[in-house]
Amino acid sequence: MLYLIRKVQDKISPIPLSIFNLLLAVWCGLVLNIAFYEQIQQLTPYQGFKALLFLTASVFVVVAAYNLIFQLFQWKWNAKLFAGVFIIVGGFSAYFVNSLGVIISPDQIQNMVQTDVKEMNDLLSFRLLVWTLFFVLIPLLVLFSIRIKSEKLTVSVMKKLLNCLASLFVVAGLLFVFYVDFAAIFREHRDLKGMISPQNVFSSAASYYHKTAPKKNLPLVTYGEDAHQIQLVSHTPPKLMVLVVGETARAESFSLNGYAKNTNPELQKQDIINFSQVSSCGTATAVSVPCMFSGMPRKQYDEQLASHREGLLDIAQRAGYKVTWIDNNSGCKGTCDRVEQYQIPAEIRQKWCDADGECHDEILVDSLKQYLAAVPKDDRTPRLIVLHQMGSHGPAYFKRSIAPYQPFQPTCNTNAIQGCQPDELINSYDNSIVYTDHVLSSVIDVLKNVQNYQTGFWYLSDHGESTGEHGLYLHGSPYAIAPSQQTHVPMLMWFSPAWKQHAAKQITCLNSQKSKQLSQDNLFPGLLTLLGVNTQVIDPDNNLLAQCSTLEGT
Repeated sequence: MLYLIRKVQDKISPIPLSIFNLLLAVWCGLVLNIAFYEQIQQLTPYQGFKALLFLTASVFVVVAAYNLIFQLFQWKWNAKLFAGVFIIVGGFSAYFVNSLGVIISPDQIQNMVQTDVKEMNDLLSFRLLVWTLFFVLIPLLVLFSIRIKSEKLTVSVMKKLLNCLASLFVVAGLLFVFYVDFAAIFREHRDLKGMISPQNVFSSAASYYHKTAPKKNLPLVTYGEDAHQIQLVSHTPPKLMVLVVGETARAESFSLNGYAKNTNPELQKQDIINFSQVSSCGTATAVSVPCMFSGMPRKQYDEQLASHREGLLDIAQRAGYKVTWIDNNSGCKGTCDRVEQYQIPAEIRQKWCDADGECHDEILVDSLKQYLAAVPKDDRTPRLIVLHQMGSHGPAYFKRSIAPYQPFQPTCNTNAIQGCQPDELINSYDNSIVYTDHVLSSVIDVLKNVQNYQTGFWYLSDHGESTGEHGLYLHGSPYAIAPSQQTHVPMLMWFSPAWKQHAAKQITCLNSQKSKQLSQDNLFPGLLTLLGVNTQVIDPDNNLLAQCSTLEGT
């Protein structure tokens, strides 16, 4: 490789640093941002020549802005180092923006920081390999083949000054001429800056680490210290609630909510309460899961505080519940740090996991069975068990179901989903919902056979998913502009006859809200109330059962 670079260098004349910076600005400003300019073209109010003129002005503004930055900070001694970073970061950022419609935001940086190897492997594809070759590796080869001409410091500074002035003139002049248009577009679409690579990565990373990244070694803030159980009748069987935290399931793909394809063949036979109008707290697991367990409504959610304050599971545990988290995902995002985390036995893992350690969600069903089998028959400890699904996590939807639960064909059997036919992609995603349907129904069947407990079941997905609608894929869009596919999530409940007998009015109350506008804000107060836990931190405004008496016999 070094020999090849030297051969190329011998045939190419050295270029001035100012030209080097300008070429890099053209690469970063123009080549990497096609999707951004396509979006600008769609948002411009003009047609024909005026639209072309505005689009050209947009290109010149971005390229000139990059040129200004590079001229200021890149000198002969550091130019190639900085340029290499820009090419690598910009190349991969542009892949997700241009190919998947992903907007790079602080939340996406958080997703990247908290991802695991399995999730990263799901993003690898032949399409990404080709992109890496043409937009990262070859540009790097060209970069290191270029020689920068040595110039006197005074000459170099003078050229930098002229280039900076020219860039400022272009940026200021075009923004002045098209001020009304740029202001209108970016005022209404602030997320557009998340499409400009590579600045989107650097600015979002800075924002994440400045405002969002959890600070270490912060003292734990206690919450709900007055939590206690309401015990009115001594002979009442203890409660056992299973909360299933779904992954990447969207409500519009549930036939329970009116979807044309039968994605819920098993759940529709269960005596469930299905809530059809539920919204998520965020559009990514790293936001939604901590939020829904925090006790803070979405609009007041403080991620820093949530990272070191007790939440729903801590309060249930303080009130006397045995709380257990069983995970088939990438962790609980800090929400289960102070409760029991069930270690799935090796024989169950061997049954449901592949060689890479990726497991089908029926591992949760078998783990629940084994957990319950170990509970002594005379045990009267109330229990809250959380099952965390892999669910419909993309982009490898074809991995999220098994053959008996893949009724929709043909399918998209690759993680390069943007290259699949729309119907194939939807079929793969829908099959993952069918498998989730089977898993959830199986959990209910397990609970039906539990003796000596009142058993309950609550399922709520963390966020939804885009599968090509509006040119978007996956999830993690800024909440303010996220499509309903990413924020409208499924939620359903089931209760055993014993639970219904002792809380008849509560069940009636829940049934009356099946079509009401609800959200993940309702989980914290609603679940604690169902568990018979009383504490002053329960927000009555978000409590599903606030209109119902919480006394025994209701």
